[in-house]
Amino acid sequence: MSDTGTGTETGARPAGLAAAPPLLPAPGPEPEGLLPPGVAAGTSSGEAPRLGSFLARAAAATAVLTVLGAVLGLVRDQAIARYFGASDASDAFLIAWTVPEMAATLLIEDGMALLLVPAFSLALTRRAAAGEAPGSDPVRDLVATTLPRLFLLLAGGAALLIAGAPWVVGVLAPGLADPRLAVDCTRLTSVTVLTFGITGYFSAALRAHRSFLPPAGVYVAYNLGIIGMTLALHAVWGVRAAAVGVAVGSVLMILTQLPMFLRLVPLARPRLPRFGRPGRRAARTAPPLGFAVLAPVVLFVVSRQSQVLVERFLASTLPAGAISHLNYAQKVAQMPMVLSLMICTVTFPVVAQAMAAGDREKARLRVERDLGLAGTVVLLGTAVVLGYAPQIIEVLFQRGAFDATDTASTAQVMRVYALGLLGHCLVGALSRPFFSSGRPTWFPAFAMGTGLLVTMGAGYALTYRFGVDGIATANAIGISTTALLLLMGLGTRVVPIRTRAVALSLGRLTGASLVAGVAGWACAPLVPDPVLSLAAGCLLVPSAFFLTGLALRSPEVVSLLALTRRRFLDGR
Repeated sequence: MSDTGTGTETGARPAGLAAAPPLLPAPGPEPEGLLPPGVAAGTSSGEAPRLGSFLARAAAATAVLTVLGAVLGLVRDQAIARYFGASDASDAFLIAWTVPEMAATLLIEDGMALLLVPAFSLALTRRAAAGEAPGSDPVRDLVATTLPRLFLLLAGGAALLIAGAPWVVGVLAPGLADPRLAVDCTRLTSVTVLTFGITGYFSAALRAHRSFLPPAGVYVAYNLGIIGMTLALHAVWGVRAAAVGVAVGSVLMILTQLPMFLRLVPLARPRLPRFGRPGRRAARTAPPLGFAVLAPVVLFVVSRQSQVLVERFLASTLPAGAISHLNYAQKVAQMPMVLSLMICTVTFPVVAQAMAAGDREKARLRVERDLGLAGTVVLLGTAVVLGYAPQIIEVLFQRGAFDATDTASTAQVMRVYALGLLGHCLVGALSRPFFSSGRPTWFPAFAMGTGLLVTMGAGYALTYRFGVDGIATANAIGISTTALLLLMGLGTRVVPIRTRAVALSLGRLTGASLVAGVAGWACAPLVPDPVLSLAAGCLLVPSAFFLTGLALRSPEVVSLLALTRRRFLDGR
């Protein structure tokens, strides 16, 4: 997901091949307060590359912290696998894990960001337009009208989940023989409804202010909390220690961002929230966040996360350990998707501001470049997963209670999951421009709902015959359906992207990924040691991917290789 180009670089290309777009364009004028230090509003064309360089550095720093958080997530999963394996205890925790998974998607990763990044961007634009006018600060008014209400709403939701934990477990996993452990873990993890909501609010506000490091570091703090509690308390509380870690880690997420939030975001005087109409000044200056804006985003995010609910529901009817195999496979397989979406996270405020300013051409260029770069990263990762899934799982998890049989089952599921990684990446990348303008749109929710129905139908058809492999296949089919609908709908509804050109580019990258994955699959067994085999694969698969991409004339591959040549061979 890191982005290393600037808007001034075009790159060499083979004869007859269309110019590959630069990886990071230099955006046009930005309002003051949204720019990196030293770049004022009304940036000239000569100064514009400074903003592109800032975004590249922000993406790189975000990538480092995101990778660190992902590595700690693997350590967390290794600890749980080591102490609890793939058993009834780990299944109980993973059922309870559904609550923070749903909360993270709704309140941190997608829902809160899709709502509040455009809202804060618009408020900052209005603040810049108002200048130093006394008595009017749209950012302060936005916080005053939304944060107190959000706190009370989320606190009530957490309390309801704690009280209704037995019912929640009964709905999520009706096939459990003894649900008591899952109920206890669910009650402990329910606090994340509140803490993740505050975390997501802070993250959206900071990203709109172009402060990316604290939001990128929240999962480092979160996983440290889970790991610490698991190691310290597993002998006393069993798998409940991991659930306590979820609660502790979620509080650390808030503390990670709180100092920068207090520094950048002006706060109004504390006052009791009123759920009626906001005050006159707030109504004039704060961007609207009513039901018509909230409902499409919430429905889209809930439908997206319901893919996991369907999987857990179907897997609860399979033998013990099935939910755990699905979880480990999904967590590892989706790492390329997480990395690929970092650039979209960093550039989302740019797209939101371009849409707010009515500059659709600028938004189109940014979205097309994001799709190309994200597709390159996720499909390269897909090739590695397809080729070396058994070696990856053996190196990461095969120890303690997690044996060779668990490795084989998890690796097989992971390869199936990999077939849907491009779909997951595109859904994450395409949903942002749909909601970037702040106008309510129901099409993403329709597309996600359609994909969810496909997942459910395919899951019921395939699970009985193919077990966990059938569940993973249904996931890949459903999310790919959603991605296709979003890709076709974006150009006609929001941002006029060149759908055919984007699809052709992604098709070339997919071909390169398949060739590289098959090469890895064939060569992986030739080296018996899993660590050495995986190390060799980290050289073989990228080489095969980029060589095939060149042969297929993929613009993204040409651009990346040309950029590498200029930076490291020409010294520029």
